[in-house]
Amino acid sequence: MGFRMGIVGLPNVGKSTIFNALTRTAAAQAANFPFCTIEPNVGEVAVPDPRLGRLAEIAGSKAVIPTRMTFVDIAGLVRGASKGEGLGNQFLANIREVDAIAHVLRCFADDDVAHVEGRVDPVADAEVIETELMLADLESIERRLAGIARKIKAGDKEAEQQKRLLKDAEAALEAGRPARTVEVAQDDRKAWAMLQLMTAKPVLYVCNVDEGAAATGNEHSARVAEMAAAEGAGHVVISGRIEEEISQLDAAEAAEFLAEMGLEQAGLDRLIRAGYDLLGLQTFFTVGPKETRAWTIRKHTRAPQAAGVIHGDFERGFIRAETIAYDDFIAHGGEQGAKDAGRMRVEGKGYLVQDGDVMHILHSG
Repeated sequence: MGFRMGIVGLPNVGKSTIFNALTRTAAAQAANFPFCTIEPNVGEVAVPDPRLGRLAEIAGSKAVIPTRMTFVDIAGLVRGASKGEGLGNQFLANIREVDAIAHVLRCFADDDVAHVEGRVDPVADAEVIETELMLADLESIERRLAGIARKIKAGDKEAEQQKRLLKDAEAALEAGRPARTVEVAQDDRKAWAMLQLMTAKPVLYVCNVDEGAAATGNEHSARVAEMAAAEGAGHVVISGRIEEEISQLDAAEAAEFLAEMGLEQAGLDRLIRAGYDLLGLQTFFTVGPKETRAWTIRKHTRAPQAAGVIHGDFERGFIRAETIAYDDFIAHGGEQGAKDAGRMRVEGKGYLVQDGDVMHILHSG
């Protein structure tokens, strides 16, 4: 199950630097000029989870396989992107293909790195990109409404539902609010997602600060925190330069470096976890002598659908799941100990998988 987070921002805010550190590669060219990233770069990253190591140690697993997220480095947007300025149309199309947006904001001053707007104001930067995405969504809505007009005249129920949702989104956008502020009924959520509105996607603000502000943030990141809180969005403070340095170190050196900088963990780990949480994801585990593996599912996923993430046949032939909560698995020294203590549960098709569940799927075929 793939989950994609697009990294967006104005040119020269540190997007490619952060992406390079995320993926531990130099695939995205970081340079001091706009549009240095012409094609979206895609990288898969492991989701940090200390539970994996503990489970594997108890089970004596030969391999440890973390769950992963995909990050897409999307080239810098500029004012007027919705009208095709810069490479706007191409970039906007790339944003439509991701599940959530990590919006990198420049929260540092550096005379050697030009700012496309000639100033350091992360809140204004956020407004520039949000405005461009909102304008692009309005154009998309206009085209869609025209495209379904004939179906609506013919009484097509699906088209009528689309029209109602498009009108709800249009009203929010014309009032200066992104589409994600629209309250969508449970029965409408699938149709809503099919609209692929860019401002309906959840947003995580990434405050790129200088090295000295990595631990505590600064006045710029504080303003972003206020904006995120007001919107109900997430935010993280990160120093792209520090993360770039850490990405070149081994684990022991990285831990020592972080301690020297007064940081408990790498900013990228917090960024990945924040993205994971933003998308409403959780993890369950399969544990055995061969491997301990983490699997990604959305919250409120039922057992057969979780089994389907492992293999489609497991969902189709699902019988039951033998389940142990992570804390019980650890407390009782593994599967057998949890069984002996009566902490293994047999769950059926209606079970909502919980974060940290250790599961063994029984299936036919």
